Amino acid sequence: MIPTLETERLRLRPQTMDDWPAYAALMISARAGFMEGPHTLASAWGLFCQDLAQWQLMGCGALMIDDRATGQCVGQVGINSGPLFPEHELGWMVYDGFEGRGYAFEAASALRAWGFGPRGLSTIVSHIDPDNHRSRQLAERLGATLDTEAVRPGQEILVYRHRR
Repeated sequence: MIPTLETERLRLRPQTMDDWPAYAALMISARAGFMEGPHTLASAWGLFCQDLAQWQLMGCGALMIDDRATGQCVGQVGINSGPLFPEHELGWMVYDGFEGRGYAFEAASALRAWGFGPRGLSTIVSHIDPDNHRSRQLAERLGATLDTEAVRPGQEILVYRHRR
């Protein structure tokens, strides 16, 4: 049920327990500030489990991003859904030391194509903190546009709408 997707450089795959240490390190750090963090270790664990549980419950969720050349996990990309999300939401995070290499763009492009294609979603948005300029630039590079009319999960969140 959980897909594995491949691009020229990346493999997007289901998460495993081996992914927990790097995920937890990011989520409890100041780098998680744009993702309602930094989180406690307990809340990071809950988010890690939620990322996996969404596949069973909602037919979408998160995939880990591996560099195919090195096998190294460089981050995560996901399509979030459920009662906390007004629409299917495409999100990404890249681990420290892997920024600026195009991993998030490549992974988000592939997962969005899967979402609009095989998964059959009619809408996909990205929820972005207004101060997260790098994610806003990435959403725009992906072709998403700011949608000021969209339902937002919080007043402070911007919604970028992706097109098929």
